[in-house]
Amino acid sequence: MTIYFSEDHEWINVDGNVGTVGITNYAQNALGDIVFVEVPGVGDEFEKGDEVAVVESVKAASEIYSPVTGEVTAINEDLEDNAALVNTSPDVDGWFFKITISDTSELEGLLDEAGYKAFTAGLE
Repeated sequence: MTIYFSEDHEWINVDGNVGTVGITNYAQNALGDIVFVEVPGVGDEFEKGDEVAVVESVKAASEIYSPVTGEVTAINEDLEDNAALVNTSPDVDGWFFKITISDTSELEGLLDEAGYKAFTAGLE
């Protein structure tokens, strides 16, 4: 499995042609306490960069964008009752959805962990 990051603060953990998507620790820290997550439906199809989910925190609402083109194959139903998982475990239990990647070459436009760390360091 390989993890990639977008400049919109999503991560995608890729295993074959399936990616698990969530928001980064940096993003959840910036948002504050997450109170609601709206995830896409299984079977929904998105293009890279499409708005795919919404996160609401005590500070603001924020859109989540798909880092790749593909079809949603699973959602994290635990977020419906426990949106705080995004705060407590953004990169493990707080994942949003799984997507079958239509074009794996789109991953080349994303950042690796070192690149994302350098990107966020420039934001502070």
